[in-house]
Amino acid sequence: MTRIAVSNNAMDPLLVGAGRAVIAALLATLALWLTGQGTPSKSQWVRLGVVAAGVVAGFPLLTSFALTSVPASHGAVVTAILPAATAVASVLRTRERPRLAFWLASALGALAAVFFAAINGGGIAQLHSADLLLFIAVIVCAIGYAEGGLLARELGSWQTISWALVLSSPLMIALTAISLSHHAPVAGISGWASFAYLGVVSMFLGFVAWYRGLALGPMSLVSQVQLAQPVITLGWAVLLLGEQLRWSSVTGGFIVIACALLVVRTRKSVSTTTPVPIRTR
Repeated sequence: MTRIAVSNNAMDPLLVGAGRAVIAALLATLALWLTGQGTPSKSQWVRLGVVAAGVVAGFPLLTSFALTSVPASHGAVVTAILPAATAVASVLRTRERPRLAFWLASALGALAAVFFAAINGGGIAQLHSADLLLFIAVIVCAIGYAEGGLLARELGSWQTISWALVLSSPLMIALTAISLSHHAPVAGISGWASFAYLGVVSMFLGFVAWYRGLALGPMSLVSQVQLAQPVITLGWAVLLLGEQLRWSSVTGGFIVIACALLVVRTRKSVSTTTPVPIRTR
């Protein structure tokens, strides 16, 4: 959907990345107001800032700019390392001490993703700037996932993403206004429909379900669901965008997914964290 929105310069990537958060923030504000939610504590606001920086601002903005110059299938393979990155972020956040196999698998997965990007870009020296944006997006998103998963056990799943959206809304509104003042959207029905999907589903409803799952945990196990994401993305890239899948994309995708699966499996085998009771309201 991001690729459709930014294709042929129909929408400014800044608008796509920030505007979706504005739409989601409106829904979040309405949900928080209607249910009379209490405000988070000072320490929770700080942690919500981490979530907002990673999943509300960082990942959407970085991927929006990246997908203006690389196919969705390429982005899907590079970001396939996200489950492994999420497991690493969770380990660091919870101060676990996994076996050496976990770190070796993590390094192997990262190398596989970099190798794929290099092969498709014509070599290490020819790596796209978009690839750097995608790798940074994976890092900040993984941190946001890990912190959000822990917060969801305290605040609730939909409350966590809602407060993160509210916290980031002043910045996202400002960025949206800047984008509109410099680049008037020329998108058609498909572009606006994609933009609406990104704001309502991808940026809000999807996160409600995702953080609920992470809260139920353990996060190392739940993060394995992400292994299906690149495969599904590749399929949608063909069906919706008419992209031609190259053998390098298919092969690279399976290799990166296998490495990510190895990471979460090696962590799960040593994880002793007991899920914390969570809010269900």
